[in-house]
Amino acid sequence: MNCPACERELSKKMAGGVTVDVCEGGCGGIWFDPFELRHFDEPHESEGEALLDIARDERVRVDHGRMRNCPKCPDLVMMRHFFSVKHEVEVDECPGCGGVWLDAGELAAIRGQYGTESERREATVDRFGDLFEKDLAQMRSESGEALNKSKKIANMLRFVCPSYYIPGKQRGGAF
Repeated sequence: MNCPACERELSKKMAGGVTVDVCEGGCGGIWFDPFELRHFDEPHESEGEALLDIARDERVRVDHGRMRNCPKCPDLVMMRHFFSVKHEVEVDECPGCGGVWLDAGELAAIRGQYGTESERREATVDRFGDLFEKDLAQMRSESGEALNKSKKIANMLRFVCPSYYIPGKQRGGAF
């Protein structure tokens, strides 16, 4: 596999029982197959420390604005998105295989964001609350109003369509 950032051949590196692909001697990036990153993304996961100092060539320049193709699915362009709700680290993820590419230094930045998975979840819940709580409260209110209107209409229609015309055990009308 070739590096999506600098085109060098990726080499295998074992960390904590997981084999990842690294651009050692090149740009210093790391390729994680699906679900591998979760073994290294928190500071208490000591096996991730082996991946923090990938040897790199300082002369290699990486264009961070360029879209990158997946090293496993070369015909697919990876999607760039923020790793967490803090919007501090952008990662490249393949829409086909689900692998994740991290440029040099991004793993350290990710590990520095949250101490534990529960802190990450709490930050996510808080962020979504900040973003959507007003809209959700309005939707809940509108849903409640719509439900009350539906009940009123159903109550009016129970005289038009008594339950004995409809098979089943309805009480107080068809609705």
